[in-house]
Amino acid sequence: MIPYTNRELSWLDFNARVLAESMRPDLPLLERVKFLAITGSNLDEFYQVRIGGLTHELINGTVSKDPSGLSTSAQLEQMLQKASDLMRAQYKHWQETLLPALEAERIRFHSVTQLSNNQQESLANQVRSEFIPIITPIALQYEQHNAHIPALQLCLICTLTDASESREVIIPLPKNLPRFVPIEQGPDRISLLLLEDVITHYLPELFPGETVTETAVFRLTKNSDIVLEDEDARDLAGEMKEILTKRNFGETIRIEVSQGISSSLREVITTQTSAQPSHCIPLEGPLGLSELMSLGDLLGFEHIKFKPWVSQSSPAFSDGESIFETLDERNVCLFHPYESFDPVVNLIEEAALDSETLAIKQVLYRTASKSRIIAALIKAALNGKEVTVLIELKARFDEQRNLARAEELRRAGVQVIYGVKGYKTHAKATLIVRKTERGIRRYVHLGTGNYNETTANIYTDISFLSSDPALGRDASLFFNMLTGHSKPTSFSKLCPAPTHMKKQLLQLIAAEAELARSGQPAKILAKMNSLQDPEIIAALYQASQAGVTIQLNVRGICCLIPGVLGYSENITVVSIIDRYLEHTRAFYFQQSGDHKVYISSADWMVRNLQKRLELMIPIDEAKNKSRIITYLESCFLDNTNAYHLTADGGFEKRSTQDPPFRFQKHLYTQALHASHAQQEQNALQFKPHQ
Repeated sequence: MIPYTNRELSWLDFNARVLAESMRPDLPLLERVKFLAITGSNLDEFYQVRIGGLTHELINGTVSKDPSGLSTSAQLEQMLQKASDLMRAQYKHWQETLLPALEAERIRFHSVTQLSNNQQESLANQVRSEFIPIITPIALQYEQHNAHIPALQLCLICTLTDASESREVIIPLPKNLPRFVPIEQGPDRISLLLLEDVITHYLPELFPGETVTETAVFRLTKNSDIVLEDEDARDLAGEMKEILTKRNFGETIRIEVSQGISSSLREVITTQTSAQPSHCIPLEGPLGLSELMSLGDLLGFEHIKFKPWVSQSSPAFSDGESIFETLDERNVCLFHPYESFDPVVNLIEEAALDSETLAIKQVLYRTASKSRIIAALIKAALNGKEVTVLIELKARFDEQRNLARAEELRRAGVQVIYGVKGYKTHAKATLIVRKTERGIRRYVHLGTGNYNETTANIYTDISFLSSDPALGRDASLFFNMLTGHSKPTSFSKLCPAPTHMKKQLLQLIAAEAELARSGQPAKILAKMNSLQDPEIIAALYQASQAGVTIQLNVRGICCLIPGVLGYSENITVVSIIDRYLEHTRAFYFQQSGDHKVYISSADWMVRNLQKRLELMIPIDEAKNKSRIITYLESCFLDNTNAYHLTADGGFEKRSTQDPPFRFQKHLYTQALHASHAQQEQNALQFKPHQ
């Protein structure tokens, strides 16, 4: 058995690295709070999907082992222990470090009883007029278990008594109420109340004639690993709606409860949710740490936030020039969010209005809530363009939004395809077909990230825009494969999964190993979110043994173990955690100086390479190729925000050297200088009015 780290435990290590960023005293305080909130959100999804899925396997008696040799029960036991340790570390950090630090910065949390009489009167009026009218208590009926209690929503449970009996009531706190209720605010100070404390204080007004004898706060996490079996689905949208409904009634796998809850109330919750007592996790602090993210939006506290980094305009595009004209002259690589995502959006908006545009085809996996891209596609359809969109209904936790998007596009006359049977379509691709003086011409955008203008400001990704005829033809073949169920064919440049990509990656790795065996220089640089595919890992081990120098920048899951004698002495792995989420997938193979460079929508995971429709795009021009190679090399120079994976499977923070080098800041500074240089050059050019 080759050295292999369990996927789930590796992911928990990644979340621990994010938590470690929250513990850095050199970072601005509200950014540290954000990192804590991210760990909470990450852990919510981990319980919903990974622990939920394995729990379901165990219940169904599925017997299997992962490539590291762990059985399902052993994985689950270790995952739960590690996740529990992580939660304790989160709350200890909040209580002992972040909360006092916020207090010192005059961001204070109060109880209702600490307020002045005037403040209490004002709060009471707000609660009676804005809060109580939308609160809906749920009376528990003990002969009917499994009361519908919403997942990941803060709830109160209280015991009420009157002269003759006592009973329990559950009160879900509406998500459209502020979790942190502001009481007093100035230019550099704010006082906040937790919503659950406010509602608890005013509970007697909800239940006149009864006495509230005990109250506790809790929050459920339910299994959301419910997969749509779409092979035989006749109405995919309808069946997806059923899946979303089923998630609301999934088995309970975690119950966060407020510290000090009585055993009787705990028993009521577990009974009503058909959960085990072990599912209850008492926590001291605000449940739902992900909601601390909103504290980052507080005004007047810029001194404890990161200084803004504004996405820069790319020198490749000139103001007022058609994007099509630019792409007629050259291919363009954009490095987001250092370089703005606007050219990608502008391309689709220009096509929607362009009289020469005949057709637009696009794959949508995740989109922004207020999407300019969706608006442009609708406008294009209304303007008579042939618009086809494959919208992936199986994008986890974006299914509801994508259903709404699909219906919105369909009503505008867009031809909507609901994914491909048996696979998720995760490729990031747009094809625009235009009629020009030189005949039909195709323009493509191919990238590593989603068509989401919001996340494009906080995720690192690479976009590639081109009018290369070979790429255009390949893109047409790819869309025909998606929409027309065409058989997979040979592509001249694009490399799709699941039909071609894994085979080509294995060939590229093997070719590098063969060069090393023959005494030639051999090197692989790769950047991705996750590395889990056992065959790819085995090939990398073989290449390492042959003498290939391998440097991997893996943000999250990494099942490969570097530095193991006889396997991976020539492999190094780093993980960068910084203000932007590292999301780029890019690969470099030295090939004796021939330098093969690719970007991709796919990580090196079984699910991406065998169970999804993905694309890997070759970068051929010397300038763009050089930029990406330099980009990859810079990952391994970071000595301020990089963690180094060790041979024992742990991660160590790389020590800051002199001078310090921060990968993300370096890229931002480069983009800033390039944009300013272009602006200065433009200022010296005199253009007549047309």
